[in-house]
Amino acid sequence: MEYESEKGKVYTPLQAKRKAESYCAYQERAQQEVRDKLYSWGLHSADVEQVISELISDNFLNEERFAKAFVSGKFRIKAWGKIKIIQHLKAKRVSKPLIQIALREIDLDEYKDKLEELIKKKIDKPISSLNLNEKAKLIRYLQSKGYESDLIFSKFKE
Repeated sequence: MEYESEKGKVYTPLQAKRKAESYCAYQERAQQEVRDKLYSWGLHSADVEQVISELISDNFLNEERFAKAFVSGKFRIKAWGKIKIIQHLKAKRVSKPLIQIALREIDLDEYKDKLEELIKKKIDKPISSLNLNEKAKLIRYLQSKGYESDLIFSKFKE
């Protein structure tokens, strides 16, 4: 059976599976991302679930592998904190146990060093010499990057 996507292209479930394989091979994907893509290609629910299960069995789709790659990339490249990473993984409908497994990949010392790097990048003087407005601005910035408030405030007490 053929289906028509938004762009008018017609895909059979087999064609959609082949296309989804290359979509997953390009970079790690969450199941929900692939599911949304399959729906955008015009497949119906039963076919979408069939393609998803085939992609999982062929190891093109692995939620744990995706979560670990996502955590690693967002932490090391974008310097996101755990809170922001968790929010984005939840938005991609990754399960809580998998999120916890993936977050264990972050070394605590490396995490604190990354926070220190962000602080040094943002200000060029010691934290103790900042006025109230500058401290508030720095705190908001670090919180927007997803770092925990208690960890941020511990840096202010040092």
